[in-house]
Amino acid sequence: MGVIWTLIVGAIAGWLGGTLYKGSGLGLIGNIIVGIVGAGVGYWLLGLLNVSFGGGTIGFILTGALGAIVILFVLNLLIPRRD
Repeated sequence: MGVIWTLIVGAIAGWLGGTLYKGSGLGLIGNIIVGIVGAGVGYWLLGLLNVSFGGGTIGFILTGALGAIVILFVLNLLIPRRD
């Protein structure tokens, strides 16, 4: 159940980060990847700042979304979008 829960929370965090940063989601697989990697980045970043969104599911989702936004920002600096 832990792996399934991680995928669900990662998908929600990635979707939220993608929606806040770009205005649209990244697809299911993209949301899961960005959300899970973003959770690590968000946890590291918030640790440096000595800030916490608290524990529980909502805290994990917010931390993952913050990390997803950071990842998307860096990716857009490295790979500009062509509209």
